[in-house]
This record gives sequence, C-alpha cells and structure tokens, in this order.
Amino acid sequence: MKSLNFLLILIVCLSCNSINAPKEGKVEASLEEGNGGIETFLEQIQLPKGFKIEVYAKDITNARSMCLSENGTLFVGTRGAGNVYALQDTDGDMKIDKKYILAKGLEMPNGVAMKDGDLYVAEYNRILKFSNIEANLDKPKFEVVTENYPSKKHHGWKYIAFGPDGKLYVPVGAPCNICESDEKVFSTITRINPDGTNREIIAEGVRNSVGFDWHPETGDLWFTENGRDWMGDDEPSCELNHLTKEGEHFGYPYCHQGNILDPKLGDGKSCDDYTAPVQNLGAHVAALGMEFYAGSQFPANYKNQIFIAEHGSWNRSKKVGYKITAVTVQNGKAVSAKPFATGWLDKEEDEAWGRPVDVELMPDGSMLISDDFADAIYRVSYQG
Repeated sequence: MKSLNFLLILIVCLSCNSINAPKEGKVEASLEEGNGGIETFLEQIQLPKGFKIEVYAKDITNARSMCLSENGTLFVGTRGAGNVYALQDTDGDMKIDKKYILAKGLEMPNGVAMKDGDLYVAEYNRILKFSNIEANLDKPKFEVVTENYPSKKHHGWKYIAFGPDGKLYVPVGAPCNICESDEKVFSTITRINPDGTNREIIAEGVRNSVGFDWHPETGDLWFTENGRDWMGDDEPSCELNHLTKEGEHFGYPYCHQGNILDPKLGDGKSCDDYTAPVQNLGAHVAALGMEFYAGSQFPANYKNQIFIAEHGSWNRSKKVGYKITAVTVQNGKAVSAKPFATGWLDKEEDEAWGRPVDVELMPDGSMLISDDFADAIYRVSYQG
C-alpha cells in the first residue's frame, strides 16, 4: 500500500510540476549570455517567409500569461516563480529596458488582465486588483477582489481576461487528471463582475483551459482545453472549443476530443450529448494561450486567424507541441490548423530549449510570445 501511495503522489507531482520542469543541463548552460544566449537559440525558429522573431525581453523568470495596457506596459504573470512583472519599452526600440516586480511570493499568479487602468491578477483561489497600476509601479499595492474560488491547486493556475460584456472570465480546472466532482464549479469557465460579485458558470465539462479569446466580429468565446493524461501517446487530443450559447457542456470527464468515451467514466454516456471541439490539436501538445489576429501588419490571410501557444508534452514517449499553431477560421468554423512557428523542440535530440505559453498582440500588429522555460518574451513581426 505504501508503494502504491508513493506512486500516486509521484504521478500527481509530475503533473503539477510539468510546466516548471527544471532545464536540462546543456540547455541551461547554453541559454547563459556567455554561451551565445537566447539569441543563438532563436536562430532555430522557423517561420513563414517574411516573418522575423526577436527577443523582446529576457531574464523574466517563468514568464507566463501576458496583458498589454493602452500605454504599452506589458504585465506578465508566473506560475512557479510567484512573481508579477511590469515591463516597459521606454525608448521605442521594441526591446524591454525597464522591469518592475509588482509582487513576490504569490500562489500561482498566472493570470493577468487590465480594465480601466486597474490590473487584475489571478492566484489559484482568489483574484487581486492593483488599482491605477501604472501610476504606482514603484509602490504597488493590491486588494483582494474575491476569494470565492476553490483551494485545490491541481489545475488551479488560471488564465483570466475581460470579455466584451465587461465581466472577468475565470476558468476553474478539474482538481485531478480524470474524475467527477461534487462541486459544480470545477471543470468550468466562470465569469464575475469586476468587484468580484455574481459568479456565474458559462461553460461546463472543461478539463482545464489556460487560454481564451473572443472573435473580433461575432464576439463569441473560443478557448483551448488540455486533454486528459494516461490514455497513451496519441489520445485524447487537446482541443480548441467554441462557445455558442451559455451553459454548453464540452464533455469532460465523460467524452474526449468529441468522439472518445473515457475508459473509466464513459460507461452509459454518449459523445453526442456534448459539444464537440471545433479543432483537435493533438494529444499532449498542451495548448495554452490563444488570440485572434486582429492586427494589420501580418498578411491579409491571417486576419481573424487564431494563434495558439502549445507548451509541449511532459508525459509522452516522444515530445510533441513546443510551437505556435495558426488555426484558420471561416464562417464560425475552424477549417485548418497548421504550424506557424516551430524550433523550440529539437526533434532529433527530443530536447526542448523553450516552451511557449501565451501570445499577445502589439498595437503595430506584431505578436509577443512568452516562454516560461527560457524565461523570455519574443516579438514576431512581418517584414514583407
């Protein structure tokens, strides 16, 4: 029994710590400035013709979710580091030259969102607000908006964003790999008022979403979802989902990727009873941050496409993910998913030097990509 308990604890720890896995020796050494630094690694990134990737910020420990203020300050959350950053490019050279650490020692402060000059930060069980943050970068203070979220840390880190309705959208991941829960709030996407009141569930059956955005024209919510583990290398898939009406159920824990019943909990269920994904992205790719391209710098065919950061697998015999995927959307449907940026993973060595987490559009139409493994943020621009 003791051996079984140890194995279960080990599995849970591997799952929880996968996003902050330690860097492998030669990767860590090579990322240091004296060995060429991250710029040398960026030479491995492959992009479509005409695109360019550069370092926007480095030494941003565990850089995760991002949000950009109207004044150009980039706010960055973390998971394992417990920090929240504010980054500024004061001379306009598209490189960060000023960094503030707004908070330290927080519990999984992954999600960041801006509204009316206030910065909202999501810990695993509560939402914080830094009022009038850009006027107080050197003396930040926060208040607790709500503590009305579960205290379970498994899938507890949160991506947050304000929707077109002015409400803050907050996902609540499953407190396990695969399970049913007596608390209805688990495996959902919720929304609250900016003051933390009136929590509502707007989507159910969502195992763990760490990225979502609203279609620029329809205003519909689209979100990524991480598939369950321990069903083999090739299933079930991580998903891209589209919420067409409030209260839709997306299948977890009974149905995966729209057509596979769970071997443990799927008995007596039918996948026809749940909303299927609009795009399956592949098993274990760990699809996280996503954003519709609403800029004008990239070629016209990228307009309203979705860029998705795939953090990469941690429990597959051969690594997958570690890239940016572009999903083409037409008439409310996802019609294709293709690699846009690759090269964080050396497939021959089966070793990764970086792990994309989130994407964020700049006012000029370029795109930022955060990397919690290389502690960096990159900028992708189109050169024509």
